[in-house]
Amino acid sequence: MSKPSDQVSAASSGASGPGRQHQSHPEETEEELREHQGLSSTSSSSPPISIQESGPLRGLVIKQEPPDPQEQEEREQRQAEQEFLFRQQALLLEQQRIHQLKNYQASMDAAGLSVSFAGHRPLSRAQSSPASASFPMVVQEPSAKPRFTTGLVYDSLMQKHQCMCGNSTSHPEHAGRIQSIWSRLQETGLRAHCECIRGRKASLEELQTVHSEAHVLLYGTNPLRQKLDCSASPMFVRLPCGGVGVDSDTIWNEVHSSSAARLAVGSVVELVFKVASGELKNGFAVVRPPGHHAEESTPMGFCYFNSVAIAAKLLQQRLSVSKVLIVDWDVHHGNGTQQAFYADPSVLYLSLHRYDDGNFFPGSGAPDEVGSGAGVGFNVNMAFTGGLDPPMGDAEYLAAFRTVVMPIANEFAPDVVLVSSGFDAVDGHASPLGGYKLTAKCFGYLTRQLMGLAGGRLVLALEGGHDLTAICDASEACISALLGNELEPLPDSLLQQRPNSNAVCSMEKVLEVQSKYWRSLQRSASTLGCSLSEALRHEKEEADTVTAMASLSVASKHVGKKTEDEPMEEETM
Repeated sequence: MSKPSDQVSAASSGASGPGRQHQSHPEETEEELREHQGLSSTSSSSPPISIQESGPLRGLVIKQEPPDPQEQEEREQRQAEQEFLFRQQALLLEQQRIHQLKNYQASMDAAGLSVSFAGHRPLSRAQSSPASASFPMVVQEPSAKPRFTTGLVYDSLMQKHQCMCGNSTSHPEHAGRIQSIWSRLQETGLRAHCECIRGRKASLEELQTVHSEAHVLLYGTNPLRQKLDCSASPMFVRLPCGGVGVDSDTIWNEVHSSSAARLAVGSVVELVFKVASGELKNGFAVVRPPGHHAEESTPMGFCYFNSVAIAAKLLQQRLSVSKVLIVDWDVHHGNGTQQAFYADPSVLYLSLHRYDDGNFFPGSGAPDEVGSGAGVGFNVNMAFTGGLDPPMGDAEYLAAFRTVVMPIANEFAPDVVLVSSGFDAVDGHASPLGGYKLTAKCFGYLTRQLMGLAGGRLVLALEGGHDLTAICDASEACISALLGNELEPLPDSLLQQRPNSNAVCSMEKVLEVQSKYWRSLQRSASTLGCSLSEALRHEKEEADTVTAMASLSVASKHVGKKTEDEPMEEETM
């Protein structure tokens, strides 16, 4: 849908001459740009508009006589009015452009990119025309070779995805989530050690790598195009707060939701490609709305487009990446991601989540959901069952990583690792938004383990997590780990703590199902119920035994060779 300012600009450019390029606002979609370009070309190709005289003399042939003083005065008055309107139009256009540039500068500042604008010249008749009115923009170009470090991506425009009720307190997934994380990274100085990259909106074609065309048009385009191009319409519900949503908790903002969702996807894709191509070491995407619940044709669980799944698809298509590992440690199962790769053996989806025999949202993610066709064995659900008696914590997740996640991941040997990084398993999230008791620092240790895969090519993308302190602490821990900073040691009490019995039973079910596909799991069974210290001691003893046996084997071979050589020496004598 064209904005009033754009229509004024397009109309004015027709009179001032062809060739002027439309200055796009960062929030405009590709469809809007095409509409503007079409409008500009139509205006510039049309013949100049001449102002016709009005009044009783129009169309009459009169003698060349001295002009009537009254008629001359009226003509001058009309010219003065036209001049006044022209200058008012130019002034309005200039004010609108200045406002747009200031908004753009604010968004770039929030993203960590320094932008400054040179002062504009005073208005004059010559300089007030849209073709000649220019505001030179000076952007500090990034260095030719960015620092090989951790990349961050964030854009304040994603905050505009808010319920139309205007009350964020009644909505767990709100703009303050990413705003708080970004502020924390600034306060701690972590942002200064990272390379901040600019996000972008995903194209409609990119969205369709995972989602249906109808879904993309319904939730990825502006309201006008929805009405024009789609016979179907989104199924909206009235929320208790008075706002609108696609279900009881997934809000929809008619103006900003589609843009924010596409920006989240495009930002993740940009970061993933920079890491996969070796431009950046690893990365963390501070984005919203989340994505791992979004299915091919269904938005749900605060999600519209599956950012991580789309990034994985594009890695396959554009960079020919052979094997992608997606780890999902959001407390809720990523039903949308599982659906996208259920029959794909080149993408291993490995989720750790609260399952409770299907009684926890979204109800999917059972241990026996292993994939289909060629993808059998490449869908792994570390599904915790047992409710909150007791709740899972650091000991249980560290045990699951040690016995399930890392053995399978190492055997799969991925080229790139993507993480659907929800932090709603951190203490501070009551059920049904969580209920588990992990510490934020535990996620730093999980991140550090994943950094040993794929040559370190690892990208975390924010998913769920709604307690602001918890998600800020966890994001800080993960980014600190990505930067290679020394992590705070795990307390001795945690090192000695064994996983609870419900967790052990849950891990046993996963091993029973998945061991037929992954040989590396056969060694895990003996240490399932061990504490981290016990498991490390067991591994050391096992390694010592292997070393001792190897030494004995070498020694026996040496003795055998010596025994064979001695008779030969006697014969020569």
